[in-house]
Amino acid sequence: MNIEEKQPSSLESLRSELNGINRQLLELLSRRAETVREIGRIKEKQGGPEFDPVREQEMLTELVAANPGPFDDKTIRHLFKQIFQASLDLQVQERKKELLVSRRVRKEDTTIALGEAVIGGGRPVMVAGPCSIESYGQTRAVAAALKAAGVTVMRGGAFKPRTSPYDFQGLGIEGLRILKEVSAEFGLKTISEIVDPAHVELAAEYIDVIQIGARNMQNFELLKAAGCVRTPILLKRGLAATIDEFLNAAEYILAGGNTQVMLIERGIRTYEKATRNTLDISAVPILKQESHLPVLVDVTHSTGRKDIMAPCAKAALAAGADGIMVEVHPNPAVALSDAAQQLDIPQFERFMADVRSSGLLRDEGMA
Repeated sequence: MNIEEKQPSSLESLRSELNGINRQLLELLSRRAETVREIGRIKEKQGGPEFDPVREQEMLTELVAANPGPFDDKTIRHLFKQIFQASLDLQVQERKKELLVSRRVRKEDTTIALGEAVIGGGRPVMVAGPCSIESYGQTRAVAAALKAAGVTVMRGGAFKPRTSPYDFQGLGIEGLRILKEVSAEFGLKTISEIVDPAHVELAAEYIDVIQIGARNMQNFELLKAAGCVRTPILLKRGLAATIDEFLNAAEYILAGGNTQVMLIERGIRTYEKATRNTLDISAVPILKQESHLPVLVDVTHSTGRKDIMAPCAKAALAAGADGIMVEVHPNPAVALSDAAQQLDIPQFERFMADVRSSGLLRDEGMA
């Protein structure tokens, strides 16, 4: 009788003790988390890495050596590895919260005015033009077609980083001069890629927007140089870059003082061969949610297929894209780069009509 009466009392006592231990563990975990945060802030100022595998192994070795049981060493390692990972995740989350590109830092959308076009202002923009500036006549023919279609932002490559060193690399500064002359005649704003940090300031004399291409998304010296000017920057997502890497690349530019940055999804490399790249439509709403920067979609490089560019453009706009980029050439068959994927002028006119018919690209919102 006495034993039966004592057992419930003993069980409740042990449960109460366990609850107290849980609270103590929670308090200790919270204290540990705050210490990890402080360490993370110090390491960030020093430029050190978030994860230190040597330090982690040292701590695990000390803990295993001090293990009094009843947990075996394997279990101790597993439990503390989980704690270490949670602490690392906390550091990463805190750093993300402080990014200048983050929606947490700036609630309102960044807008970039390019003449009549306002990118990020709620009315999608169309950007079009040749892959490469090849000649004055070729560039002028495209500019005239864009003007007739109501497009006021023209893209054109003067510096072309190519996979093969034997492919056409662009006309360089001469290409920028041609683009400037033609755009002035038709009243167009211009975008062109720069690959050398030394050309960033010079480019601002010729073009309205500096593009940093996919292959240079993590060219950190170029990103830093782009941060030192006040010319708007169009940053393309890398061939296999994660969204986190993409946003951190943009952070380099904003950290340098240039807040006029646009992001552009251009497809990522996957195992799929039906398209040139895989258009990551989900990146559009994620980027719009995570960042305040305008987001465009390049339907030419992402698909490489003329037959699906219009549907993909409409999908991008439906997902919230602030603009579409497409390549146009007066005679794609003789183009010096990306011949198969550039629209000729009649195809471009049909593309525009198709996208406009969806109601997602309003005439009054056209750039």
